[in-house]
Parts: sequence; C-alpha cells; structure tokens
Amino acid sequence: MLTAAPASPESAGMSKAAFDRIEDHLKTRYIDAGRFPGTQLLVYRRGKVVHSAVQGFADIERKAAMKHDSIFRIYSMTKPITSVAFMMLFEEGRVALDEPVHKYIPEWKNLGVFQAGTAPAFLTRPPSRPMLIVDLLRHTSGLTYGFQQRSNVDAAYREMKIGEVEKAGTLQSMIEDLAKVPLEFSPGEAWNYSVSTDVIGYLIGKISGQPFERFLRERIFAPLGMNDTDFFVPADKAHRFAACYSASPQGGMTFHATDRKGGLTLQDDPATSSFLSPPAFISGGGGLCSTAADYLAFCRALLNGGELDGVRLIGPKTLALMTANHLPGGRDLPEMSRSLFSEATYNGIGFGLGFSVTMNPAQTLIPGSRGEYAWGGAATTSFWIDPAEELIAIFMTQVLPSTATAIRRELRTMVYAGITDSNL
Repeated sequence: MLTAAPASPESAGMSKAAFDRIEDHLKTRYIDAGRFPGTQLLVYRRGKVVHSAVQGFADIERKAAMKHDSIFRIYSMTKPITSVAFMMLFEEGRVALDEPVHKYIPEWKNLGVFQAGTAPAFLTRPPSRPMLIVDLLRHTSGLTYGFQQRSNVDAAYREMKIGEVEKAGTLQSMIEDLAKVPLEFSPGEAWNYSVSTDVIGYLIGKISGQPFERFLRERIFAPLGMNDTDFFVPADKAHRFAACYSASPQGGMTFHATDRKGGLTLQDDPATSSFLSPPAFISGGGGLCSTAADYLAFCRALLNGGELDGVRLIGPKTLALMTANHLPGGRDLPEMSRSLFSEATYNGIGFGLGFSVTMNPAQTLIPGSRGEYAWGGAATTSFWIDPAEELIAIFMTQVLPSTATAIRRELRTMVYAGITDSNL
C-alpha cells in the first residue's frame, strides 16, 4: 500500500474540532438512531491524512465492530475506476471517444429508439445519430438501469436481468441482451444513469485482449497496492467483510431484504453473500468491493494528476479532459437527466467521463469548489476530490439505497466547514 502520512488537521489548514463535530453527528443522528450500522470517514488534505475514524458496527448481527480495514461493497464507486482504465487505452491510441460503439459491438449497429410497446414487441425509430464511445462514459447513450422503474424499456431490463450486479449472466450475455432492447432516447439527447459503464468494462476486455478484471488488477490495483479491491472477497478476508442493510425508504430503490432490526433490515449477510465467490458477471458499473485505504490510493493518484509515488495511471491532460463537463451544451444534470435515481441530483453539477463535476458551487447551495469531482455507490458510500483545496474525502457505510438520507450533503457541508486555511 502506497500509504499517506497521518497528521493533525491543523497541520493541513483544517480543524480537529470540526472533525469531532462530524463524528458526533454521525454517532447521534445516524448510528445511535439506527439509520447506519457503522461509519468510516477518511479525509486527506495537502498530502496528509488529517482524519481517519470508524464508529459502530460492520455487522450488527455478530456485533463485529467497524474497523479501518473493513471491506465494503462500493457499487457505483466502481465506475470511476473503470472509466480511468478505459482512458488508459485511450492514451495508448487504441480507441477514440468519437468512434461509434457499433465499431466494437457490431450487433448494436441497428439499435432503435423506443416509440411504443412492450418486450419483445417494441416499436422503434432510428436514432438521430449513432451511439459514440463518449456517450457511454458520460451516460448519454440511451441505455438505462432496470431499477429506474420508469419505462417499458427498463421493465425489459428487469425481465432479462440486464446489468444486475448480483451475478446475472456474463458481460457477453449482457451485450447480446442489450441488442434486443431499444434505447430510451437518441444518444446525446439526455442523461440517464445506466449500464453504460458495464459496457465500458466489456470494451476494455475486447480492446485490451485480456479479461477486464485482469486488466484492472495488473494496470491499477497491483501497481497502487490496492490489495483489498476485487470483484469478490476471498475466504481469508471474509471476516473483514461488512454486512449490508436496507433502509427500506418510501419512494427509494427497492431491494429484497429480510430480518428487520429497528430502522435497518439485513440485505446481504457477509457470511453467505454472493460476493464471497468470483462472479460470472464482471460489473464495471458496480461490482467491486474495496476498503477506504485502497480507494484513497486511487484518489490520491487522481489528485496528483494521474500518478502516485512513481505509478502513473493517466496523464494530467487526460485527467483534465475526464473531469471537464461533457454534457451537451454545457448543461447540468438537472437540465438533462431522465433518471429517477442517480448518485447526484444537485443543480450546478455536470458530468465528465466517469465522474460528476461541480460547475457552479453557488448553484449547489453547499460549500465546494469549481472543478471538484465525485461519485458514490448504492450502499451510501461516497467520495469527492477537490483539486483546488487539495482535498479528498471518502465515506463508507453499507445501507441501501443512497437516497435514504442526506448524509452526502451534510458531510460536504461539515468537512468544508473544517477548512481554516483555504487555497482559494
């Protein structure tokens, strides 16, 4: 592990009192109230870990305490890793962002756009232009997620179990199934949270000539010392694997859950989880398990322009391209989004190639910086990187769905309140 030095918050222009306030907030409002089993918060600034704390339980049933090396399902925090991996191939001249996707997936060449009907009898029209590689990276492809529960198209996804992380099919079968379902809209016309990043994972395998999971291991995880990050949790680490719970909120994403305990319901028991064995479906959109320390190594490489301690993932110009807003017309997510669910909903937020990007901090109505980029996972994990303030924050817990609480907004507000010496 390419570790970062721990230091006092004050040595990096931050306040210990502010971090104490955050931990008290997490304990009283979330853990003691039965909304979270436990939490982990890691904050890095100006080259130092200025806050690292765990509270509560990783597993309520077994009374297993949350620890600094607990392993979490990071779900959609997989997406930035997959996107960076793809851009490594882009840097090698092996693929271009304006190429049509059907160059690599010929069976998608005649994909139509939904007009009416239900599976398998859809009425479609031709798209206004072909789906491009950039559409996959920025979620303007016309693809969707079955859990959106918004249209006849996502109903077909659910029926065919397209893109479900819980080990349905393979990457190849997902590509074949998607060829049978129309697009929600013509590529580039809207933003919709979708299986697009799973398709990126498929393309990484096809273009690199090696399995997607091996590419990640050899090109990102092993070089950065991310030894606890994988698509499954091996037996010798299973004791560190946190339980996952459901908040079962009204109007949120719905997940199968049993054994209700207070405000939380056990959703995935770490002793019997499907994540304990290698999956058939390698999900670049949501399949990874990881630790806060591992994810910090990845984030530090990005904050440092794509390189960490001599290990370069991508160049700073490529990273700048990834963290620019790529939504057509310079619009923000609320203007373009058709999603009923995503990991970002704020005004003033755009989308780059794998991350949300803050365009206008004032419009978000929470503290932040222009150019800050971020994303989160369905089980309420999240991270953000603020290059202007040399700041990384990583939050871990395991509660589905991430829309059940306002914790991300609260953490941003409270972490930024801890800055006593701003770079801006």
